[in-house]
Amino acid sequence: MGTWVESVRVEDEASVVERRRTKEPPSAGKPVRSGLRIAFAGGGTGGHIVPGRHLLAHGGRAVEDVLWFCTGRPVEDKAFAGLAEELGAARLERVALRLEPDGGGAPGLGGLAFRTLPAVRAARAALRAHGSQVLVGLGGFTCLPAVLAARSLGIPVALLEINATRGKATRWLAPFAARVFHAWRGTLPARAGARDLLTGPPLSPSFAAGGVSEETAARARAALGFQPQRPLLVVLGGSQGAGALNTFVAQHAGEFSRQAVQVLHQTGPGRLEQGAGERDGYRKVEFVHDVHTTLAAATLVLCRGGASTLAEVAALRKPAWVVPYPHHADRHQERNARELGLGVEIVDESRLGASFARELVQKTLPSGTRELARRSAELASAMPLDAAQRIWDEVTLIARPVAAESVARA
Repeated sequence: MGTWVESVRVEDEASVVERRRTKEPPSAGKPVRSGLRIAFAGGGTGGHIVPGRHLLAHGGRAVEDVLWFCTGRPVEDKAFAGLAEELGAARLERVALRLEPDGGGAPGLGGLAFRTLPAVRAARAALRAHGSQVLVGLGGFTCLPAVLAARSLGIPVALLEINATRGKATRWLAPFAARVFHAWRGTLPARAGARDLLTGPPLSPSFAAGGVSEETAARARAALGFQPQRPLLVVLGGSQGAGALNTFVAQHAGEFSRQAVQVLHQTGPGRLEQGAGERDGYRKVEFVHDVHTTLAAATLVLCRGGASTLAEVAALRKPAWVVPYPHHADRHQERNARELGLGVEIVDESRLGASFARELVQKTLPSGTRELARRSAELASAMPLDAAQRIWDEVTLIARPVAAESVARA
């Protein structure tokens, strides 16, 4: 069954609702499905959305209804693209909780306190309309009103800490949670209780098989339109802090081309002009849609230290040079990278110059083969590959039972 989209603007300052429903809602006389009705809270960046999508990829067939609290930033559209189609007949609704100041950006504590109560009211209304059985918090400030609303309705809450240092959402909201999932050992409390579970970071099912052979990598390069026998540097700039990586690649793309190193350069949304001009073996894109094929094709990876990106790099055992975004107060991207040990090299942003470009080229030569193999072997034992299934099983375990005759109405 296909889906259709109805967009509705809620006339208060707290939220904008985008409703995605099946062609014939349950009230049309069809039998009521008995799948899970799950809510997520997380948005603003792909890092607060992608882990939830990975969870749904494992349990989506058993889902009847998905409610997702987000920020409403335009960048979220890329991260949500195709989700409604993947869910099939399940209903999907995105609710943007208006917590940001008018000029955009993360709210200060004063602004967050001022906007939280209207956002809680909007979240309560949405949760009740959907009959949500469980809420999964994925990080970010949208978690605060969503979690408060869920607990006020008696809906169980699970939190996912995807980074290697605990964010404010986890620190503040853990007392309200029935489960707290930790992607990395560094965020486990000193006195971890039964609700704190070390799971590893969730991955999409395509990554569950782990590393790929060189033959598979060559086929992936060919599928992407690159020369299969030439090395490929994959650069993942992302959305936040992509500027420094983009500048580095643009300035040194000529060096890579002269040395027969191909480059697939993700610049981030709206940043294509920051990439290099056309040249042999170089391609720039705003957003990588097929992450598995792209990483499978890579000889080595240059990226920021987002947790989801590093988890996918590690799953496919791709040696990576990680440039942590330097302006996070908790330096969580650097901590994320350190969790992968010798499988990655952490590079300070100040090193992004001609010498570093030559260093990357050297790694693709026969003299660099041994180092790449060593880093790949280190990544093979860096983390489990079944985290998404383990988390999904726990989420369904704590979900609140709902009477079969209960139907979510908009």
